[in-house]
Amino acid sequence: QAIFAQALCFAKLANSVRVAHAPKHQLVKMGRRPARCYRYAHGKPYPKSRFCRGVPDPKIRIFDCGKKKQPCDDFPACAHLVVDENQQLTSECLEAARIATNKYMITNAGRDFFHIRIRPHPYHVLRINKTLSCAGADRLSTGMRGAYGKPYGTAARVKIGQVLISIRTKEEKVQVAAEALRRAKFKFAGRQKVHVSSKMGFTPFGKDEYNKWQACGRLIPNGIDVKWLSSRGPLHRLIGRTAYAELAAAELAQ
Repeated sequence: QAIFAQALCFAKLANSVRVAHAPKHQLVKMGRRPARCYRYAHGKPYPKSRFCRGVPDPKIRIFDCGKKKQPCDDFPACAHLVVDENQQLTSECLEAARIATNKYMITNAGRDFFHIRIRPHPYHVLRINKTLSCAGADRLSTGMRGAYGKPYGTAARVKIGQVLISIRTKEEKVQVAAEALRRAKFKFAGRQKVHVSSKMGFTPFGKDEYNKWQACGRLIPNGIDVKWLSSRGPLHRLIGRTAYAELAAAELAQ
């Protein structure tokens, strides 16, 4: 009996040493709560503030991919992914959609022929009321007492008709962009639609309208879009100060 007790003691000691030195990847870690728990908006928006502290950083940190500094004339075609439901989109699914879209465009359109922009930003803070589910949890957890949760993640609140992802590219590669957006749909819950725009890139002008105003000199380059000069205001704003001075001098000569 003494030998059996000694052997049992050695076995327990070896087991405890094995558990203590187990690699980290073998330790059990609780997974994230599924995004279906946060799909629909309930209550007011809850942004990060001095009152709402300790918010984890959103997974998506890059909102523009590709050639984001190319002028408007280089990428005249544009495609959009439009949401068809009122819902919340977590920062994780926005990042997954960005990676999928970017990878497909690089492979099929080329690295230098597109600009992707993720339109919504995840400012709404999600909360979780953590409870213990192990043995003896009824002694430790408080149930629904003080159930206002701790910050758990971030999400973007979107409405029907809101644009999720926009891609501007060359005219011949617009169908590649539409296919990239179709693949990005699988990263989101709910319904989305792919819309190939008739506008000139990210500008609010149609292609014919854009060419007309550009010929009139009414468009000023403004990075990836343009500024439009209205007919209101002083005349030198439209024709330039030099031409205005020449016109004024000619009128005085008459």
